[in-house]
Parts: sequence; C-alpha cells; structure tokens
Amino acid sequence: MSPAPARPGSLTDETYEPDPRRWKALAVCLVVGFMTLLDISIVNVALPSIATSLGAGDASLQWIVSGYALTFGLLLVPAGRFGDARGRRSAFLLGLVLFVVASMACGLAPSPGWLVGARLLQGFAGGLLTPQVSGLIQQLFRGAERAKAFGALGASIGFSTAVGPVVGGLLISAAGAELGWRLVFFVNLPVGVVALLLALRLLPADPPGHRSYDTDPVGILLLGGGVGALLLALIQGGLWPLYPLGAALLVAWVLWERRYVRTGEPLVDLVLFRRAGYASGALIALLFFAGFTGSFFIYSLHLQGDLGYGALATGAAFLPFAVGSAVAAAAGGPLVTRFGRPVVVAGLLLAAAGFAGTWLAAVLVPGRGIAWAAAVPLLVAGVGSGLVITPNITLTLSQVPVATAGTAGGVLQTGQRIGAAAGIAVTGSVFTGTLASSGDGGAAFRAGLLVITGLVGLATLVAVVDALRGRGR
Repeated sequence: MSPAPARPGSLTDETYEPDPRRWKALAVCLVVGFMTLLDISIVNVALPSIATSLGAGDASLQWIVSGYALTFGLLLVPAGRFGDARGRRSAFLLGLVLFVVASMACGLAPSPGWLVGARLLQGFAGGLLTPQVSGLIQQLFRGAERAKAFGALGASIGFSTAVGPVVGGLLISAAGAELGWRLVFFVNLPVGVVALLLALRLLPADPPGHRSYDTDPVGILLLGGGVGALLLALIQGGLWPLYPLGAALLVAWVLWERRYVRTGEPLVDLVLFRRAGYASGALIALLFFAGFTGSFFIYSLHLQGDLGYGALATGAAFLPFAVGSAVAAAAGGPLVTRFGRPVVVAGLLLAAAGFAGTWLAAVLVPGRGIAWAAAVPLLVAGVGSGLVITPNITLTLSQVPVATAGTAGGVLQTGQRIGAAAGIAVTGSVFTGTLASSGDGGAAFRAGLLVITGLVGLATLVAVVDALRGRGR
C-alpha cells in the first residue's frame, strides 16, 4: 500500500513536500523573533528616562529588565513541547497576541509596578513564541535550505541583540524622554498586528491528528523550578540558597524524566542529549551567550555611567558588532553546510580575538575615545559571533526529529538564556567590584573584558573537541 501524499510543510521527514510559501512564512517568523529579542536589549538605554518619568527606583528598574528575561527563559522548554504537541501555528498566534497586548500595557504603564507586571507578561509571550520559530524552520525546510533559513535566523538574533540600544536611543532622542521610552514598547504594536495578519495567511496549518495530551506536569514543575531558581539567583544577586535549590530541582527533573519515559511522554526525552552534536552544541551556546551578552552590559555601563555618553551615542557604539554579526550570520548557514564544525571554531576564535582587541583598545585609548578605538575589534567580534550562532544552531538541531524540534529548540534557547544571565551576573560583578576598589571605570571595563574573553575561550575548547570527534565519525 503506497503512503498517503504529504501535506506541504509536513512534519514527517520521509514524506516531506516543500511548502511553496515557506520563505514568506520564514520572513514572518524572523520579524516576530527579531521583535521579541529586541525587547531584551532595547530597554537598557531607556532606563534613565523610565526612572525620571515614573519615579522608578533601582529595584524596579532591575526588574523591568530582568523580569522579562526571567519569564522568557522559564517558558522556553514547556512552550516548545506545547508547540510540538498541540501545533506550532496555534502556539505562535497565541504568543503573538499576548506579546502585542503586553507591549501596549508596557507603553501605557502609569507606575513602576504596572510596568514590571507588563514586562513579566511580555517575557512570557516571548518565551512562548521563540521555540516555535526554530520548530517551524525545522518543519518547513530541509538540507541546504534549512541551513540558509537558520542563517537568516542567526542574523536576526545577532542583529536584534546589538541594534536594540541603537533603536532605543533613536526613539528617545527623537521623541524626548517622556514619550520616547513609551515608544520603545508601542513600536511593537503595528509590527505585531501586521505580523499576526500575515501569520494567519502564511503559516502552515497544524497537522490533523498531531496532538499529545500527556503534559508531564511534574516534569514541567521540576524543570521550571530549577531553571527559575537559577535565573532568579543570577539576575537578582545575593540569593545564594537558590543555587543549590536550582541544582537539586534539575537533578530531580533528570531522574523523573528517566523514569517517566517508561510509562508516558516526558517533557524532554533525554535521548536528545545523546544525538550527535546536541549536548556539545548546547554547551557552546551557553558559554558563548555568557560572553557576548555580558559584553553589551558592561560596555553600556562604561559608556553611560563612566564616560557620560547619551543613549543614542551608546547605541551607535554597538553598531560595528551588529553589522559584523548580521553579515556573517547570513553567510554562516551555507558555510556550515559545506565545512561543518570548523566554521564554529573559526567564529569563536574571531570572537575571542575581537574581545581581546577591544581590551587592547581600552588600554591604548582610555576615556571618551574608546568607542572609535573599539570599533574595528567589535566588528571582528561581531563577525565571529555571526559565524558561531547560526552554524551552531544548524549543527545542534541537525539530527533532531522534526516532531520534537520545538522542544529541542526550547532546551537550546534555555541554555542561551541561562548563559546570558550568568554572563551578565559574573561580568557585572567583576565590573562593579573593580570599580568600587579602584574608582577607575576603564579598569573595571577591562577586567570585565578579560572574563568575557575567557568564557569565549572555554566555548572554543568545547567546539574544538566537538570538531575533532566529528572528524572521527
């Protein structure tokens, strides 16, 4: 009996038939993914304006930034599982509606508490959306086309992270402090509404019969509690008991998933980590995001806090990294298809060299000239980043079945969020500790850069071992 003909965009690899609208669907996914990641970094330059406008204290400002990252990171794995089980189109549309509503609530916020609450909802929506994007790419593309699609995703990730301060600075400079910070959130409304209308038309329908109602609530609670405890400890600082609590919950989660797989469908089938390149790719992502995300944090502190740069000038200082990352990420997908793991190694070496060069620039040109002196090294670091993010995503997910692509992407992105939070916590502590002891902002920035270069160096070692093992297979 011959197999039934496949639907366009079928979830089954063996019956895959290209969806003629897949590239348009990808464009919608990338715009939405860009929007959710932009809101991680765009708010940083708006914090002084928010403090003045709403009378927000340091604790509120911290939660306006970290609350988004916390709920974003908490939801990634359950949201990936939800999309795999109930349909990625439905999950994507729900997340997008919530994100638009939350963005409107942020822009209308009359008080710091309101804004913190709206940011928590916005992060929840972003966490629901993000794994659907990587899952839909796995679903809609195969082979070289998939690498190209992940290349576009990598470009959007790198560019959104780096260009956020630029966009925020432009909006605040153009509209003034009071309206400008609100526009940082309101800009999501027209983009989100248009994206919603296009998603309704272009995203592939959820396959009939592709439903699983085994939600593994114990697995969700254990993983959510473990990840939440670690993120909260990293973001808030000083909550040391949360580290052993988070570790204990994650160990309990692993033991539970190993047992539950015998009788039900676990939240994450741990066989995933035995697939070629997945565990090492996830570790590379965690270490690299710890490095390059921390660099934005301390550079912004140095420029605005120590050197008196305005919001727009601070944003412009990140442009070399953003441009290098976007251009290299677009090329990274095709390159990894041809050369494999060595592309990731080359990217990490370039990134490490770029951050080391930024340290040297800070030594040779201390003071307000640092933005010009660091432009070329940051461009090199950006090129390296573009050659890491896209190829690493492509390789890490290459052996994952399409039916579990959302869950696998959620696990990978959770590692990235934990890495980013850890990087900001560690480099921020080194920066503020050095500043407190020496009173020298330049020395604090250089100390933080050494930590960042070390983290990228560790990621490089993992990638080299992965590449050697890959040649041995």
